[in-house]
Amino acid sequence: MPSRRIELLAAVVGAASLGAEIAAARLLAPWFGASTIVWGNTIATVLVALSIGYWIGGRLADRDPTLAGLSRVVLAAAALLALVPFVAAPFLRVSVDALDRVQAGAFAGSLLAVLALVAAPVVLLGCVAPYAVRLSVRSVDEAGRVSGRLYAISTLGSLAGVFLSALVLIPLVGTRRTFLTFALALALAAVPALGRRFVLAPVGVALLLAIPVGTVKATGNGRVIWDRETEYQYARVVEEPSGERRLELNEGQAVHSVYRPGEWLTGDYWDEMLLAPFAAAGARTPRSVAILGNAAGTTARAYGHFFPRARVDGVELDGALSDVGRRLFDLRGPHLHLHTADARPFLRRATRRWDVIVVDAYRQPYIPFYLATREFFDEVGDHLTPRGVVAVNVGHPEGSDRLEQVLTATMADVFAHVARDPVEPTNTVLIGSRAALDARALRRVAPRLPAALRAAARATARRLQPGLAGGRVYTDDVAPVEWLVDTSIVKVAAHGER
Repeated sequence: MPSRRIELLAAVVGAASLGAEIAAARLLAPWFGASTIVWGNTIATVLVALSIGYWIGGRLADRDPTLAGLSRVVLAAAALLALVPFVAAPFLRVSVDALDRVQAGAFAGSLLAVLALVAAPVVLLGCVAPYAVRLSVRSVDEAGRVSGRLYAISTLGSLAGVFLSALVLIPLVGTRRTFLTFALALALAAVPALGRRFVLAPVGVALLLAIPVGTVKATGNGRVIWDRETEYQYARVVEEPSGERRLELNEGQAVHSVYRPGEWLTGDYWDEMLLAPFAAAGARTPRSVAILGNAAGTTARAYGHFFPRARVDGVELDGALSDVGRRLFDLRGPHLHLHTADARPFLRRATRRWDVIVVDAYRQPYIPFYLATREFFDEVGDHLTPRGVVAVNVGHPEGSDRLEQVLTATMADVFAHVARDPVEPTNTVLIGSRAALDARALRRVAPRLPAALRAAARATARRLQPGLAGGRVYTDDVAPVEWLVDTSIVKVAAHGER
């Protein structure tokens, strides 16, 4: 029995198993986020699939203890793995439509369905380990040594698959071609034991690799003028006939920046970030602003226009968004400084203080848990001037205020005053400060603001109210943001169905 071929199969299958797991999480991230819940579902699905595969593989090996039989299993796994990125798309679109309607049952069902698509090839990959041991062990005396060697080779292959997918394939060629690359490797490893008629299998996978990756087009009259799978997510810019541009993430389900030629106000929550500092008693025109989650720079651009003397530090984890902001969103300002960094490490390293810190780092529908804790707001407070304010964009399911309650309680544990501005049904701006917050302060300063901001300031003053009560304080140790948001979606959906 050609042991080297069996060892090669074990190594390639190990790489494909873990590589597919990383790619599956990436496949889901633009639609569902990269929360611990999504990762937990992905890992659990892979583990269950492997367990089933081990059981099935042992039975198959006893029925057909040949290298050709093992290779047929590997080739079948390659075919299924190659189909995953193509077949998954319809399920993902159904999931997003369900999320739009807040039908949580369909949302969860579609998520499980696409994970099941990944589970099918992984079950077959799981069959390989017991099959390979059955073919390699010739006597009981060598069983331990042979099985140990094969599992070591498979594990090293898994390690290679993790780093290859995470550090090389996904950043350079994208998620779809990562699946296809592993499928091609499996097919190439399996074909030598199956004969010439199976040579077309790797050729077919290679042809799939050559197919251009399609763009998800905009709806309505808009057209996609830029799109990219960045290091962190799929992003696109949609332009309307009017010239308005939107930066969309999550396959168009979340708008993170807006640009209208010759305009700086949006009529949305971004405008409130300009007015938040004036709600603090004795507030002055801001001279320094930090925007955590700058995206393509809607808020930063507006600050540069209305308050040209202010230093604006725009912090964005995904540098590709800053680049497209400069190119397509007129992201500029007299004292604009752009930083490619994660929000909290940026704060920890910073030595300056700001009059305003804007937190707009949500990834629909979640906020990173480490930006929702008492320790994070302690760091924010340490970097504010005495009358400075923090303005947090709280995105939430329409009709649900649980996340807002939690963030209010957490901010109130650090700041003496917390106010809310329910600017949109799905967006509330929370304002925290050690100085008193009062709508009357905003009304008094409104006449002194730039003319374009005065009406918006009066509207904000009418909405401004004390923060909601009833939430628990989140900490770095316990901050179940994903669980809270998911249960909120379920409750809102159940209420809507009644």
